[in-house]
Amino acid sequence: MTRRHDLDALRVFAFALLILYHVAMAYVDGWAFHLKSAYTAEWLQWPMIALNRWRMPLLFMISGTALALSLPSQGRLAFAARRSGRLLLPLLFGIAVVVAVQAYCEAVDKGDVAPGLGAFLLRYWQFRPWPGAHFVGADYGFTWNHLWYLAYLIPYSLLLIAAASALRPLRAWLPAGRPSDGLLVSAGLVLPVAWLAWAILWLLPRYPPTHALVNDLYVHAESLPLFALGFVLARQPRCWALMQRGRWGLLVLALAALAVELGIRALGRLPGTTLGHVDPWLLALPWAATERIGRAVYTWTALLAIFGWARQWLDRPWAWLTYCREAVFSWYILHQTVLIVLLYLLRPFALGPWQEPLLVVLGTFAGCLLIHELLVRRIGRLRPLFGLRRVTSPRTPRPAPSPHGPSTAA
Repeated sequence: MTRRHDLDALRVFAFALLILYHVAMAYVDGWAFHLKSAYTAEWLQWPMIALNRWRMPLLFMISGTALALSLPSQGRLAFAARRSGRLLLPLLFGIAVVVAVQAYCEAVDKGDVAPGLGAFLLRYWQFRPWPGAHFVGADYGFTWNHLWYLAYLIPYSLLLIAAASALRPLRAWLPAGRPSDGLLVSAGLVLPVAWLAWAILWLLPRYPPTHALVNDLYVHAESLPLFALGFVLARQPRCWALMQRGRWGLLVLALAALAVELGIRALGRLPGTTLGHVDPWLLALPWAATERIGRAVYTWTALLAIFGWARQWLDRPWAWLTYCREAVFSWYILHQTVLIVLLYLLRPFALGPWQEPLLVVLGTFAGCLLIHELLVRRIGRLRPLFGLRRVTSPRTPRPAPSPHGPSTAA
């Protein structure tokens, strides 16, 4: 197949947006994060909610699509082993080295340990619980923090590879007729929204996200089907064309659904109302169900609109895309540690509500660029630890001697 430049570019933009989102987590008032700034703002909650609904679903759908497009017809067992290794090695290295620095900053900030990175790492690398500590992962002795996405991709990928291989003989039994565009649009809008609405209404209050892989039923119910949908849609050009043609309508639907969700949330914050509470019994009230159904509609239509607009604008071989396609994985692994270290170092200077976040944003992008360019990209042994393929220098073949003497060609 022709390379999907739109999906490559969309993946780069999605991870760049993830960096900004994680920086903003340190500044949004009322939301927990590993390290918080002294300059928090409540108004940040609104754009953060708008991004939160589709940022991780988008990455899971793109990952499912990429898996399907790269899946070979033969040698799938070896392919599954290689893919698992390319995800597992950065995950383990990230837990032991990259994320360990985040845990140190958070532990010192909460008063769990005395300053001293070396002593902390010696204790952290024992991978046993920290009694009385409160930083994320203290109950287990280690944490993967933002790298939970890699931990979920490994079993999801193995499951989809196994399912695709097992169901491959059944393709001959599929009906030969093609469904109409109207049927595809109806099913493509109603069924995913119904599933997401059920997950939000029933699962989310009972199984809130943990990102611990186990006991995380809501996140699996949202992420695995979206990963599988990306896998199934990868080789369905009609579906991508429908998203592209319907991008304006999808955008309008997404904005209307977002207005419903945010509007009800805003009403819940009015003085004298109780709509801001999220107690389980409130789920029975019509406004609560409407708000959550609006969230489901917004999540799915926003995803479809993003894919449609990306197909329209980004499906071309951009000059920067080859470099960014390789760099995005190491940037993803590095970015949260870089931003937390920067915030940890800058916060004592009390730079102000504009200077500090600006420096953290610029410093995070600059730090990721420098570490990737000067270390990860150029040191062969580091590359696999950040999900990059090893680069071996090909040997230059020695030219055969010419019967007419040495060549004068440069």
